[in-house]
Amino acid sequence: MFKDTKAYSGFSVDDTGVAKEFYGSTLGLDVTEDHGMLQLNLAGGAQVLVYPKDNHVPAEFTVLNFPVDDITATARELAGRGITFERYDDKHDADGVHRGDGPPIAWFKDPAGNVLSIIEE
Repeated sequence: MFKDTKAYSGFSVDDTGVAKEFYGSTLGLDVTEDHGMLQLNLAGGAQVLVYPKDNHVPAEFTVLNFPVDDITATARELAGRGITFERYDDKHDADGVHRGDGPPIAWFKDPAGNVLSIIEE
């Protein structure tokens, strides 16, 4: 039924102005705004809806993963832009990258508290 539908995902934030600045300026994504909602325009034509919600509660899981070629370099660049990485256990290196089970990954939060990641391919 939905095989040919171009589905997209979305998540809420508590302040779309702050989110637009973060996703556009800090992360360097193409962000558009329409009807009070944001659209993250990702490589390959993918889109993610970011919508305001008065009683927003941050997702307790990763809502968006960014594949990267060099996770160490990317983590250091993001840290230079003010990003602080989450540390969930003792398998994180000095740059905040989790190394061990699965591919190298580093988690961080957007200003609304939603969890994002960079993951090395």
